[in-house]
Amino acid sequence: MTLLRAGSTVDYVITYLEMTERPTWPWPPAPAGMDGALLRADAPPPWYFLAMYDAVGRDYAWTDHHDTPEDDLRAWLHDPDVTMYTLMAQGWPHGFFVLDGREDGVCNLAYFGLVPQVIGRGFGSWLLRTAILTGWARDGVTRMSVNTNTLDHPRALANYQKHGFSVVARETSRRVLTRDRDPARIPD
Repeated sequence: MTLLRAGSTVDYVITYLEMTERPTWPWPPAPAGMDGALLRADAPPPWYFLAMYDAVGRDYAWTDHHDTPEDDLRAWLHDPDVTMYTLMAQGWPHGFFVLDGREDGVCNLAYFGLVPQVIGRGFGSWLLRTAILTGWARDGVTRMSVNTNTLDHPRALANYQKHGFSVVARETSRRVLTRDRDPARIPD
C-alpha cells in the first residue's frame, strides 16, 4: 500500500445535508455497556475543543481550526447559541458534538464524532440520535443541517442519511494533507 504523504494535495467532495422535520423516534436508551455521561461544556476553552477535534478528526484531515485565531475560536465557543457536548465514559472522552444555532431557525450539527478506540461499539448511533434530538429541542428550530466530506469516516454520509438528513448540495474542494493518509480511505 502506498500512502499519500503529508504535503500531498487531494480533491474531496463536501456533501451538505439538512433535516426539515423533527424525527418521530424517542430519546434513545444508552447503549449496552456504556457507563458514562453526556456532559455539556459551558464556555469551553479553545484548547479543550481542539483536543476533542484532534482526537476525533485527526484521521479525517480535520485541521482547519488549527489556523483559526484563538480569540475567534473562543468567541465562537462562548457564543450562547453554540454548545459543545462530550461523551465521557470510563474516565475519558469517547466523543463529542457541537450544535451551532447562530442562524435563525437553524441548528447546525457543526461537529460530531467518536474517538477511534470506541468506533464500532454502538455509541455512534446513540450519540447522533441524541445530538439530533438535542438540536431539535432548541427553541425556534425549523431545520437542522450538517455536512460531511469524503475525507471523513467512510460511513459518515450514510449514517447521516440513515438518521433522517437529506442531501441538498455537493461541492468539490482541495486541500493539502498535514498527515500521511491511506488513499483507499478517500473515495472517488
